[in-house]
Amino acid sequence: MSTFLRLTLPSFSSDYQEVVREFERAVSRKNTTEVALGLRYVQGTGREQSFGGNFSFAKRVSFFDRGEDDLIVPCGFLTDLPISELGMAAMDKCRGVVVVSAVFNDHDKIRQPRGLGSETLASGCFFMFVDDVTLTSLAYHKVVDRKTQQLTRIGVWRLVRVPTENLYENPAMNGVIFKYLAHRLFVNARFSVWVDAKMQLVVDPLLLVHALVVEKGVDLAVSKHPFFVNAMEEAVATAAWKKWRDVEGLRRQIENYCAHGLRPWSPEKLPYTSDVPDTAIILRRHGGASDLFSCLMFNELDAFNPRDQLAFAYVRDQMRPKIKMNMFEVEVFERIAVEYRHNLKRDGGGPGPVARTNTVRAKFDSLNGSCREYLSEMWGEGGEPRDHLA
Repeated sequence: MSTFLRLTLPSFSSDYQEVVREFERAVSRKNTTEVALGLRYVQGTGREQSFGGNFSFAKRVSFFDRGEDDLIVPCGFLTDLPISELGMAAMDKCRGVVVVSAVFNDHDKIRQPRGLGSETLASGCFFMFVDDVTLTSLAYHKVVDRKTQQLTRIGVWRLVRVPTENLYENPAMNGVIFKYLAHRLFVNARFSVWVDAKMQLVVDPLLLVHALVVEKGVDLAVSKHPFFVNAMEEAVATAAWKKWRDVEGLRRQIENYCAHGLRPWSPEKLPYTSDVPDTAIILRRHGGASDLFSCLMFNELDAFNPRDQLAFAYVRDQMRPKIKMNMFEVEVFERIAVEYRHNLKRDGGGPGPVARTNTVRAKFDSLNGSCREYLSEMWGEGGEPRDHLA
């Protein structure tokens, strides 16, 4: 039966019961293969000024090839993540599949997943990380008691407060910690499902992981972008639609990638079917290449900006060992989740660009030679670059 059809099955079906038993068996046995492939991480010395380390481009690239020896990689946590001991203890109890989301700067509502099976409801791990701005809003609307919110549940979600004073100024980057470092936060979990807070899952996460990761034999599953195939297209759209206000920074980022090997998508990249994902939902098998990919991605976002679609193809194509990835069709993505608008802000706030901020525009004629080669390959001989950023 196809993945698309399997994901439409009700969670009380025989398929669901078999998936539950399979995950229970997996959790009960020690997986020595994953232990052997585990990474070691750069530890903070107490002198670091940032959570991610702010490593140079050359230093970050040096971690892309793991080789045969154990590689010690930077992967956040160079300063402390201010989560309470109660919160960490609850996270340590997650053994199978954990579903992770975050709301910072009151940017989204907290939406309940639908279509959950009884076993998932009874024993599943659903963690929502929130900052004080979000908690204040929830308390104002009497959703939580501000004085006793530390491990409050809202539906299936267990709320964990994250003080952000010593993290990132940009709320979106604080969300990136939980989006890409779930393997470090939930050290006993075998799989994780990241869900952007704007999304509402409508399929049981156990079925999702089983159909899109386990049955496909991959490390990570993510939807293809509905419109773009090439990273340069995403970079142009990010600037043109003002998804990120530092357009000059976007230009430097894409130039770095062009100069160090990024090329447009072509059949030579198969089995990777696109260079641009929709990362609103990410499903991972913890261990091995998946953990390395997540660390390398986090380091790029720490260095440039939280627009993870820009770094995705560069990290994926350059890292060794290669990551096994299922880039599933948009039709599957639309079947497994519903997308909502972010909360509106009068001042254009939220974890992203400020809508009324003037931006310094970059032009295609300012791109370096390597990116001009990229454009030539992307559009073919004689193709003229369309100056979206002019």
